[in-house]
Amino acid sequence: MRILLLILVVLTALVACDNKLTSPTPKISFVNTDITGIDYARKFSLIDHNGQPRSLEDFRGKLVLVFFGYTQCPDVCPTTLSEMANIMQLLEKDADKVQVLFITLDPERDTPSLLSRYVPAFHPRFLGLVGDKAATDEVAKEFKLFVQKISTKSGSGYTIDHTAGSYLFDTQGHIRLFIRHGQDAEPIVKDIRALLNSSSNSQ
Repeated sequence: MRILLLILVVLTALVACDNKLTSPTPKISFVNTDITGIDYARKFSLIDHNGQPRSLEDFRGKLVLVFFGYTQCPDVCPTTLSEMANIMQLLEKDADKVQVLFITLDPERDTPSLLSRYVPAFHPRFLGLVGDKAATDEVAKEFKLFVQKISTKSGSGYTIDHTAGSYLFDTQGHIRLFIRHGQDAEPIVKDIRALLNSSSNSQ
């Protein structure tokens, strides 16, 4: 009888341990659009504005905020980068746990040299990323972006219509949020803090 009781206690402990290991991550109530578990926006392979090869895995341990645009964008891109700089300021010491990446959709004009002057002007820790046309097309496909080059009326140049939102990855490199363009910084800061707290509690 005592042996049977001991076996039951051991089995109960094993089941409890297994449930702890396999239970899903507690659901977080986000302000922005929760896209946890989607089967795209998983990777990229590009060059940063310092000439270093970069992939999503390089930033494990940090939240990664990704925005797509181009340096000659007249409105959405500088507005978004300014908003992200404001987010970093509001995060205070937690800003060190967040990496902002600006991925250009205009490799024809946006060289690493140009990105190295443009992107850090908004915040010194922001990184600009670029690839050749094939790599740019691949990352646009991977993130299911809308991208359309539009010739100017003079025919001497072009603009690029593109998805204006941003993407937030957790510290393990998993996509978690789509952040719509044109909102205040506070809701985004709230979501970032929620993810940071969730990462701390799961360690």
